Amino acid sequence: MRKTSLYGWHIAALWTVRSIFLAIGLTWPAADALSASDQHNGVSGYFRNWFALVDEEREEQPNWVAPIVTATPRLEEQVREDFIWQKGLNGRYLTNYGAQKGLELIPTENTEVIIGIPTYQVLRTPQKPFEEVGLADMNFLLKYRFLAANEERGNYILTGFLGMTIPTGANAFTTHQVVYTPTLAAGKGWGMRAVGFDIQSTVSASMPDGHEKAIGIPIVWNTALQLYGFTYFWPEFEFHYTHWIDGPITTKGKNQLAVTPGLVLGRFPIWDRVRALVGLGYQTPITSFRTQDHTWLLTIRFPF
Repeated sequence: MRKTSLYGWHIAALWTVRSIFLAIGLTWPAADALSASDQHNGVSGYFRNWFALVDEEREEQPNWVAPIVTATPRLEEQVREDFIWQKGLNGRYLTNYGAQKGLELIPTENTEVIIGIPTYQVLRTPQKPFEEVGLADMNFLLKYRFLAANEERGNYILTGFLGMTIPTGANAFTTHQVVYTPTLAAGKGWGMRAVGFDIQSTVSASMPDGHEKAIGIPIVWNTALQLYGFTYFWPEFEFHYTHWIDGPITTKGKNQLAVTPGLVLGRFPIWDRVRALVGLGYQTPITSFRTQDHTWLLTIRFPF
């Protein structure tokens, strides 16, 4: 019997919900329980002051929210899952549950680590309608914040990333190579915390450790323009420019520019430190060369 989209949705939804609660369940009690401990030194002292460190790091940077697509230069502590519905070319349709997001932690001053929750994908083509399903490659990301000032002290930030994708996915969705992605991210805002405007931008290169001619090296420049001052409403407009170095003939030397209007809602109080955000965006290329027709993006986040 042929699988249906409802079947894929159920599997992905169950995996995502389980991963989110597992991540919160593992992280929260460790910090919360040890914060009530009488021990102040060593490992116990480190966890005891975890949330105090997170609050301090957040206070030192602008109070913007992360855009839907563009990776924010801010340091975040949250659980995040994104969902992507992409209409490709030639009858291809990709559904992505997770988008390589996951658990984001601030373990020390000026640093953030992201541990990706395995992403579940479904690819439909005219030749194999709804046949290619499985997990994508595992990813990790390290952020280091070089400079930052909150709205009262200058309203800017500069951060470096180093991402690594490990080929653990199903055959249909893996590169079969470790991919390193160094990124430089910056942001500048105008206004105060209550109302203002900000620009967040990243430049990155994804470099496989082999088979560059088959995989390619995309150079990606993402920029988000974000308006705020509506309490829980964060409207935005994003630009995504990609240039492919090397790789297959279909993309080698090509350029694509896409745009994404979107809206992020939040930070809604949930419980104690936990907040919730949800965002929706619609991405479409505006150049003659394109690797997709259009994409819907949904993001769900729980900062804590």
